[in-house]
Amino acid sequence: MRKEHWDNIYSTKAMAEVSWFQEIPETSLELIKRVAKNKDASIIDVGGGDGFLVDELIQLGYNNITVLDISENAINKAKQRLGDIAKNVKWIISDITEFNSTEKYDVWHDRAVFHFLTEDSDIEKYKNLVNVNVKNNGHFILATFADNGPDKCSGLFVSKYSNKEQAVKFKDYFTPLDSFNYEHSTPFGTTQNFTFSVFNKNNN
Repeated sequence: MRKEHWDNIYSTKAMAEVSWFQEIPETSLELIKRVAKNKDASIIDVGGGDGFLVDELIQLGYNNITVLDISENAINKAKQRLGDIAKNVKWIISDITEFNSTEKYDVWHDRAVFHFLTEDSDIEKYKNLVNVNVKNNGHFILATFADNGPDKCSGLFVSKYSNKEQAVKFKDYFTPLDSFNYEHSTPFGTTQNFTFSVFNKNNN
């Protein structure tokens, strides 16, 4: 059901007609640049959709980028926009709870996938997944709706997290390095409250 929902969103709405649209994802870019000094760093953007983060990372010279999204429609839009450059990106179409990879990443970036997981079993799958697939001493950048954020997005209920709640949720595997609240301005003239955190993977 999740796949059908998101395929429908990306087939019926233009890029600037979704609340999460950012012409330049400045906050995510700054955090990635902070933790990925080497342009060869392996970076996965979970739930990247047809957003511009991948474009900006390529322009900055990063050359080992993976974009994962549940929606084939979203991935296809991004590929079409990038043209020939798209072949330099690894594209994965998968529900995050069904993602299975042997690759380990230096940076795992997730702006607004984790908060769509509302079942305990899916949350545990995600926690194990990010632990397995992030290298020791690698970094996990997470953005979710804050505890004073919206209850629903794109017609779906979400889980909301404070800075402390994010840290507690991932404490078994990750140490928080930074955490802050962020007000996202939507294309509709409204604001959404997010919690951003940067974690370092524990050696285990």
